[in-house]
Amino acid sequence: MDQVTSSRRTLLKTAASLAALPAFGGQAQLARRPNILFFFPDQLRYDWTGLTPESGVRTPNLNQLAARGVQFRRAVVASPLCAPSRACLASGREYESCGVPSNKTDYPLEQQTYYRLLRDAGYHVTCCGKVDLSKASNNQGVDGKLHLADWGFSDGINNAGKHDAMKGAMTPYDPYMTYLKSRNLSQVHVDDYERRHGKEYAATFPTPLPDDAYCDNWLANNGLDLIKGTPKGKPWHLQVNFTGPHSPMDITASMERKVRGRDFPSPNHSTEFTRETHSLIRQNYTAMVENVDRWLGVYIELLKSRGEFDNTLIVFSSDHGDLLGDHNMWGKSKPMQSSVGVPLVVAGPGVAKGVSSDALVSVMDLAATYLDYGGVARPRQMDSRTVRPLLEGRSTKHRSHLLSGLNDWRMVDDGRYKFIRGFQMEDSPEKELLFDMKNDPKENDNLAKRKPEEVARLAKLLKPA
Repeated sequence: MDQVTSSRRTLLKTAASLAALPAFGGQAQLARRPNILFFFPDQLRYDWTGLTPESGVRTPNLNQLAARGVQFRRAVVASPLCAPSRACLASGREYESCGVPSNKTDYPLEQQTYYRLLRDAGYHVTCCGKVDLSKASNNQGVDGKLHLADWGFSDGINNAGKHDAMKGAMTPYDPYMTYLKSRNLSQVHVDDYERRHGKEYAATFPTPLPDDAYCDNWLANNGLDLIKGTPKGKPWHLQVNFTGPHSPMDITASMERKVRGRDFPSPNHSTEFTRETHSLIRQNYTAMVENVDRWLGVYIELLKSRGEFDNTLIVFSSDHGDLLGDHNMWGKSKPMQSSVGVPLVVAGPGVAKGVSSDALVSVMDLAATYLDYGGVARPRQMDSRTVRPLLEGRSTKHRSHLLSGLNDWRMVDDGRYKFIRGFQMEDSPEKELLFDMKNDPKENDNLAKRKPEEVARLAKLLKPA
């Protein structure tokens, strides 16, 4: 079936779904569908929020959100790298069919997105921050609006990521560096990144930028303006794509004061750096996480002041995690749990309260979930599955297994065992890994040779590399 025919059928299904909603007429009918506020920080691992008390991280707003909603403790991403992960979410497809195999490929403009489907169904669909659907070309436009309409957004401000912004620092091509230049701060920011070059995580000194010019604070304010500018009578969707807690560890002086001297768990099986350096790194990472949580509280207060809090589905997750030195590895792109595992909390109208779920959920499933709440039929080509039955207490099961992949490795997790093919740990020659996630959640004991029957069973579920 060609793209035009597929899109026409999807629109017909959408129209039928909308017609099936309670008939309150016109805008009143649309208003019954919930708004969607989607907090999507970059590189936040599954265990680094206040929902994991032993982490020592303070996220009171996220904790309150979980108390009035559902926390998914086994959520993973379909691919633990920025562009592929966000492409899987936008398209609702697994890694192999998302159209973006790496950060070197832009999202195919002809490929459907859940954003476009929501917009076509009457939602005012917006975004701010690092969207990363054009990461290869790294062109957002100085106003941050290039390709937003093509992807399905009604409005928004798309900025480059931390490192990508440096490529056009002196002649800005993204809105954040344009903003810094207008305040005579672009050179200050560039010089700060030069001092961090080659040190990455270990460069834990604060940025000289003032708090209001710090990227996550600037983009969060953009999101507040987008909510305030939403047309009356329309349901809206806003995705807030924070650049933190992605490396480098550039926090402001005020953020630094809140974390210095605090203790956090050390990396698992790490021989790099001193304990003091690891502590500083994790303090800075925590400062960025806690800053995102602070903004969550600001957004919630805005929704309450606008009378929209009770009719807004609020979702908090991330595009992938961060190894933070576990197994002597950093960043993302790996099949280890601290790379593929992310927090996922959902609260809002009709959502059960205070539920902690071990259901197997992919962040890619948010695409079908948002369409479900928007009264939009899920396209047949989507792999995404709505989690609404889980949210409303009508089910406790979702998927039988989770998949993730990148380049040559593939991973499958059935809730007990996790099998990985095509990835080699730095301290092991084995290219097949099997972990008992119940008894060995930190993935220290490879059982592949001792449990060949589990390897054979799970290997059948893998997608080809």
